[in-house]
Amino acid sequence: MGAYDTGIEALATAARAALVREIEAEGTWAEDPVWREAFATVPRHLFVPYYYIGVRGGHERRWGQSPDPGARERWVRGAYADTPLATRLRDGELLSSSSQPSLMALMLTALRVEDGDRVLEVGAGTGYNAALLAHRLGNDDLVTTVDLDPEITESARQHLAAAGHHPAVVTGDGARGVPERAPFDRVIATCGLPTVPGAWLEQCRPGGRILTPLATGLLALDVRGPGHAEGRFLPTAAYFVPLRGADRAEPEAVSPSGLPDPAGEREPLGFLLDLTRGALGPREARALWEREGRPDRERYGVTVGDGHTWAWLDDPQGPHAWPLP
Repeated sequence: MGAYDTGIEALATAARAALVREIEAEGTWAEDPVWREAFATVPRHLFVPYYYIGVRGGHERRWGQSPDPGARERWVRGAYADTPLATRLRDGELLSSSSQPSLMALMLTALRVEDGDRVLEVGAGTGYNAALLAHRLGNDDLVTTVDLDPEITESARQHLAAAGHHPAVVTGDGARGVPERAPFDRVIATCGLPTVPGAWLEQCRPGGRILTPLATGLLALDVRGPGHAEGRFLPTAAYFVPLRGADRAEPEAVSPSGLPDPAGEREPLGFLLDLTRGALGPREARALWEREGRPDRERYGVTVGDGHTWAWLDDPQGPHAWPLP
């Protein structure tokens, strides 16, 4: 058993180093190279003791304790592939996953974490992202991660402990934040939302930063004061499991079906449709998109203030703005 452990750990170390080189080659850490050391150190395989991959007719479970040595090797290699991993399924529905490492690296860099920052993570997942934050900050107590599902928070807590980290892991509705651990300097969400919860702004210090998936993009908001924030979308597309809550239903997808679809256009147009859900119809959105030069994500932004939240194109006070829930 000891030889097996040694072999798996050696394989994990090599695979982790290869993943770090792959992410680094993309220039992801150029703005904040300190994250490279976190990804090079924190063992992702400890956070995904099993996961599921899609196969014809369903899913295949890869497990680190499989009696088959070949299966164990496939498990550890897959743990360090630059892909998202499905970690929790219920009746075929994806409930939780470990995000694609390169996307996590991009988000953590864009969060602009500084030494001493208190960080709230919404969506505990496997605990891997919280471990990266704790390693970067060098102080577990600066990190709080929250998830609605007690099974998810308990497994995240166990994974974190196995990796030597003990941040605050809270079971609760992430849209309400964690007021007992506030104030925070940074808030990062790893689940999809239809708007920016007011509780996050209330619990984030002025000068703080919020990074959250919205529509099919990543929104970086700078907090200017109580209840006030503004920012733009990153250029990267992002798809996350929706934030769940007792009174929160997943919105129906908006489709540009029926519209002409020249190659490569549907995805950025789909982002506009999702962002303007309920405010613009598909044809109206398509006409605007064409008229304004087929804008990509980074030309859009969101403003929160005076009790209202709205998305906009190019200018928060310009002619193209739409209310968010």
